[in-house]
Amino acid sequence: MSPPKHEYYETLGVPKKASTDDIRKAYRKLARKFHPDLNPGDKSSEERFKNVQEAYDVLSDAKKRQMYDQFGFYSENGFPGAGAGGAGQQGPHPGMDFSGFDFTDYMAGSGQGGRRGARGSTETGGGFRDIFSQFFGGRGEAQQPAPEKGGDLEYVMHIDFWQAIKGTQTRLEITRYEVCGTCHGSGTSGAGEVTCPQCKGTGNVSQMAGAMKFNLTCPRCGGSGKLRNACPTCGGEGRVPYNESVDVRIPPGARSGSRLRVPGKGNAGTQGAPPGDLYITTQVVEHPFFKRDGDNIEINVPIAIWEAALGAKIEVPTIDGRTLLKIPQGTQNGQRFRLREKGVMNSRTNVRGDQIVEVGIEAPDPRDEKTRELLREMSKLHPEDPRAKIWEQV
Repeated sequence: MSPPKHEYYETLGVPKKASTDDIRKAYRKLARKFHPDLNPGDKSSEERFKNVQEAYDVLSDAKKRQMYDQFGFYSENGFPGAGAGGAGQQGPHPGMDFSGFDFTDYMAGSGQGGRRGARGSTETGGGFRDIFSQFFGGRGEAQQPAPEKGGDLEYVMHIDFWQAIKGTQTRLEITRYEVCGTCHGSGTSGAGEVTCPQCKGTGNVSQMAGAMKFNLTCPRCGGSGKLRNACPTCGGEGRVPYNESVDVRIPPGARSGSRLRVPGKGNAGTQGAPPGDLYITTQVVEHPFFKRDGDNIEINVPIAIWEAALGAKIEVPTIDGRTLLKIPQGTQNGQRFRLREKGVMNSRTNVRGDQIVEVGIEAPDPRDEKTRELLREMSKLHPEDPRAKIWEQV
């Protein structure tokens, strides 16, 4: 694969010494922010989400992170395992293609031209070969992958306004990796062999590091292209894709961006390691009339000019139904009124918000002469200029 186009620690916004928990927290925060379902049609957010996912996949895995920290890249083909022979062997590693590169200064031993170090000592048996020997073990030896905790799953659930306000219970269809029923997660069946899923039976995997191409012996099968005693159902992985229906309870008061955790419903771990968790982010469809601001509900209600002038009691809608609102005499256009505890119930604090009603005065349509005459009479009774205060300020 090509080297990464972005720096993983920078992508997640964490230092290189960040703990696994810090990396996980940073990933969850960014995944919620840039998830494609929460940013429909935003290509930049979609690309950013992919970069965040790629960075987390590497940095959350101890072995992948170790390789990335030392070499600045990680191969999708897996953590390299097969490697060079003993220290007495000279020349390039048999599993790598070093054609076109001169490594004379880095080779040690007779006839290879030892290199003088900064302190005047000759580096022998080390240099370039020693770097790779940390990752490339004995030639032809298949390495058993270490147990790894299952990855978390992120889903976005779209709910309507009333489901968010009242709460709801719904069923979510997910696809996750489950423990293989044939081998019970061990990856082995006791007999037979299957084609290695990592190298697809070739015995080799390749990767790029800058201008260098590495052809490596497959670390999974040791170059044989086959996995002996591997489970034929899961191919030695110990887990298989599984479609599952998960019942999810959305508590009252959910809002866009609310996040629910369903423990143990992420991908199954490998080699008996525990599973990850399922995280569900809610996306609430807006209501055409009710607007939500935190735990408060806001609405705009029209009133007649005589209701504003003389005062009135009017019916206004709330999320619980209709209620009476007193409009005081002389109410102005845009004036706001508060209905206590008519908003959204907060399931964490068990405190309910308010409903804010903003009134808009609607002038009558003078379609008949009588109405026009009454309005002319009103203008004579109130000749004051409603814009006088404006002229005082300019």
